[in-house]
Amino acid sequence: MNQTHIHLLITHLPIFGSILGGIVLAYGLLTKSNETKIASYILFVISAIGAGVAYLTGERAEETIENLLPGVLASVIKQHEESASISLVALIILGVVALTGIFTIKKLNWSKNLGMVTLLISLISFGLIAYTGYLGGRIRHTEISGGTNNAAENDGDDND
Repeated sequence: MNQTHIHLLITHLPIFGSILGGIVLAYGLLTKSNETKIASYILFVISAIGAGVAYLTGERAEETIENLLPGVLASVIKQHEESASISLVALIILGVVALTGIFTIKKLNWSKNLGMVTLLISLISFGLIAYTGYLGGRIRHTEISGGTNNAAENDGDDND
């Protein structure tokens, strides 16, 4: 298993972790269950770590795909990279806020407000990371990009 394989596997963790954590947190807020809220916070921390690993393995994945498919549009990869940077920041913020929630849930009177803020951040993070995943899928999966990402075939010539 190499960094490219790790990148492809781990990228799904922050996507599903952020939305699943949000669902669990919403349930915890509704039921006022500290244990459920802590479980969601742990999911958010794991998601943030997963986002970090995905980001760190992304450069190697880029090199692999460029060697595998020399015609892959650099603009598609660049969009994915830029979106990944923003998503990483959002998920790091989510992870830090979640850690704060874990350690202060029984100590602070405003832990419900922290839970609501965390839920909002998780929804924003999910939107950002899901879009990043979509852009990453466009690099290789022509079925979601409406055709091909081969530069030679995307140069505007329509020879059908």
